[in-house]
Amino acid sequence: MTDIRRIVVTGLDRVELHTEAPTPLEPGEVRARTVTIGVCGSDTHALHGRHPLIPIPYYPGHEVTGVVTEVGSAVTSVALGTRVTVEPTLPCWECKQCRRGEENLCENLQFFGCGYRQGGMADEFVVRADRLHVIPDDVDDLAASLIEPLSTPVHAGRIAGPLDGAAVVIIGCGTIGLLMLAVARYQGARRVVMTDPLPDKRETALRHGADEVVDATADGLVDRVRSALGESADVVFDCVAVQQTITAAIALATKGGTVAIVGVPSADVTIPTITVQDNQIRIQGCATYVPEDYATSIAMLQAGAVRAEDFITKQFPLAEAEAAFAASSSGHEIKVLIRP
Repeated sequence: MTDIRRIVVTGLDRVELHTEAPTPLEPGEVRARTVTIGVCGSDTHALHGRHPLIPIPYYPGHEVTGVVTEVGSAVTSVALGTRVTVEPTLPCWECKQCRRGEENLCENLQFFGCGYRQGGMADEFVVRADRLHVIPDDVDDLAASLIEPLSTPVHAGRIAGPLDGAAVVIIGCGTIGLLMLAVARYQGARRVVMTDPLPDKRETALRHGADEVVDATADGLVDRVRSALGESADVVFDCVAVQQTITAAIALATKGGTVAIVGVPSADVTIPTITVQDNQIRIQGCATYVPEDYATSIAMLQAGAVRAEDFITKQFPLAEAEAAFAASSSGHEIKVLIRP
C-alpha cells in the first residue's frame, strides 16, 4: 500500500508532516480516507504545553470525518463508501461506567487523536468500527466537521440543565462558547449573557444570538453580568476554566444554581466552599459526550440551528498544518479545518 502523510506534534510548538506506512487493520477496525479535520483548542493547548492530559509527542486529529475505504473481517456495521465521523472516546466496555452507559467516563479510557497511537490528522485513519457515526446525506462535509465539537456543549447542556426557560451565562466567546450559545438557544434558554475579554469575540457572540455580552476584564464583572441578565444565573457554563472564571461563575450562580465546567483547565483552582455550601451550588464537570449527544448534534445541524458558514472561518491543506495550528491559536478564527 502507498505511504500516507501524517501530522505529528513532536515537541513544544513543533508540528511536523511525516510519511509512514498505512496502519494495519485489526478485525474490528475500519480504514477511512480523511475528508475534514478540525483543529481543536485541546490540540493547540497541547502543542503549547498547556493541556494537562495530552503528553507530547502525540498524533492529533480527534475532530475527524472520512469515507470508509476498508473494513476489518469482523465489521458488519458499516459499508465501504459510507461517510462517517468519529466519536474519539475509546472505552473498554467492561468497567462499571461503561456498563451503565457512561462510556465517556470509562476507567480505562483511551482517546483517539489525544495520546492514542494515531489520530485523524492524516491522509487516512484507522479506528474501531464501534466509534463511528454515519453522516446523513443532508449534512454536507463542512457541517459534518462540526458534529464532534458541537457534541461537547450538547452534553454539557444536557447534564447541567434543563435549560428550557433558564437564565444562562456563558463565560468565553470562543468556539465552544459560541456552540454552547447555540445549544442554550436550541434547548429553550430564556436569556443568555456571555463574557469575553476580546472585543471582536464579544461582537461575534452578539451576531450569533447572545442577548448581551460583557467585557470579562471590566470592574464589577459579576454585578454587570447580573444586571445584563436581569437576575442571578440558573446555569453558568465556564468554557475557559481558569481561577478568575471559576470564581466569577460561582458568584454569578443563583442559590441552587449550577456551574458547569466545560473548558479543560490547565491547572487546578480553588473554590469558595462556604459560598458553594451555603448557596447549595452544584459544580458539574462536563466530560466529552456519549452517542445521544452526537444524535442531538446531528439533529441541530439538520435543523439549521448551527450553520457551517457561521463557524468555519479558515481551511488549510494537510501540508500547511502548522499554519492551521497558528490560525487556531490566534484568537481571530472560530473553527479552523484541515482538508487533505
